[in-house]
Amino acid sequence: MEALNMLLTGFGEAFTPMNLLMALWGALIGTLVGMLPGLGPTSTIAILLPFSMSLGPTAGIIMLAGIYYGAMYGGSTTAIILNIPGEVSSIPTSLDGYPLAKQGRGGAALGISAIASFIAGTIGVFGLVFFAPLLADQALKFGPPEYFALMLLALTVIVNLAGNSLIKGLIMGLFGYLLSMGGMGFTGGQIRFGFGIEPLKAGIELISVITGLFAVTEVFKGLEEKTKTIAIKKIGNIYPKWAEIRQTLNSMFRGGLVGFFMGLLPGCNAGVTTFMAYDLEKKVSKTPEKFGHGMMEGVASPEAANNATSSSGFIPLFALGIPGSPPLAILLAGLMINGLTPGPMLFKDHGPFVWTVIASMFIGNVMLLVLNLPLVGLWAKLTLIPYGIMAPVILILSLIGAYSINNSMFDVFTALVFGVIGYFLHKYRWPVTPLLLCFVLGPMFEKSFIQSMAMSSGSFAIFFQRPISLAIIVLALLLFIFSLFIIRRTKRQVKDAVGEALELAE
Repeated sequence: MEALNMLLTGFGEAFTPMNLLMALWGALIGTLVGMLPGLGPTSTIAILLPFSMSLGPTAGIIMLAGIYYGAMYGGSTTAIILNIPGEVSSIPTSLDGYPLAKQGRGGAALGISAIASFIAGTIGVFGLVFFAPLLADQALKFGPPEYFALMLLALTVIVNLAGNSLIKGLIMGLFGYLLSMGGMGFTGGQIRFGFGIEPLKAGIELISVITGLFAVTEVFKGLEEKTKTIAIKKIGNIYPKWAEIRQTLNSMFRGGLVGFFMGLLPGCNAGVTTFMAYDLEKKVSKTPEKFGHGMMEGVASPEAANNATSSSGFIPLFALGIPGSPPLAILLAGLMINGLTPGPMLFKDHGPFVWTVIASMFIGNVMLLVLNLPLVGLWAKLTLIPYGIMAPVILILSLIGAYSINNSMFDVFTALVFGVIGYFLHKYRWPVTPLLLCFVLGPMFEKSFIQSMAMSSGSFAIFFQRPISLAIIVLALLLFIFSLFIIRRTKRQVKDAVGEALELAE
């Protein structure tokens, strides 16, 4: 009941004109970037992060969160119409969505996708209302050893974010941690990695790193790629028949539940849950042989899982400070930049902020349904915008954002340097997200370790003598093993799915 009362209070704040406008703006931008090839929610949130700071913590995070879950809605458009899955999570949708489009049922597939996204997104937000405070209440018992174990648990996310090579992921994580050590140390106040450069004495600016690795890197990638115009196919009637909705309702709920509960696990992102939902749908179907040839259930289930995962990912983010995906890692940075440390105390110290953001997610889901159903034809045409036109705009906004933090050209230079680094990391297939994750979590990891060692007079036994820290360490180990298993399975499914998609495209 307390959670519901707080949620009602949050609705009161969320319905203020400024917060409504930011929810609508975030949902609109998210829908667009989810559909535009070459630009995703991670880069967009990175670009707009500096500007969100001028809006204040509540309005700024509402906008950034809207971009994230809005992109989950919009991502299905190119997958269904053009057979271009911009993310791994969109591949299952394209397997049946594109054959439906070739049959002239692309509009209905997009409609089912929007409805599934709305239902699953609502399931995810309801889960956020009840699960996050419960998790946060238990976490109030945490001390430095528990926080250290929690940071260790968060670092297991690296396994899922490492891409094709775990070794590369671990190396990038170590690099990010070393970068986070720059500036003044926690204990003696000594300057580390300053190299005699005055601005480095305060450490490397987080915004500059994010802007460089994602936004500026996107521009460099765009300069290397040839701009192409992709013809849009006729999508047909966008409103699915009631028989099609009724046919896919169970699939929507199954996919939503799979996405929600799997999304609670740190690092279990939509790229994993959509394949699991699609696989489950084939297993329970009476006609599994028709999947891949135009089954509405094959669109509804993975789309529901995709959006439920994006909503449930806010639970470990808010309650424990653990991001489960690259966009959430940048949102974590956005919270910390605004002086809001995600974790158990966030609900206690900043309750009105948290519940206003959660309430705005309910509102944002309704806005997205309205945006996606009547305007889906217009959204589809926006895929014609060449990336070459967008690149200069992205670069200008990125550099202005980097400069605006401290009014310093050094931060602009830092963003450009990390843009070059990010470009070469992408070119040679080195994962960037582990670097960012460890850069954000590094200071908290170091601080909790030093405090724990001070409490135990230098004994590592403190981490195993306290029940909660021991349980979290065991969970981290189990998640590490589970993640390795899931990655191997997902790689095999991706390989099979890409082969099927290529066959369908021919």
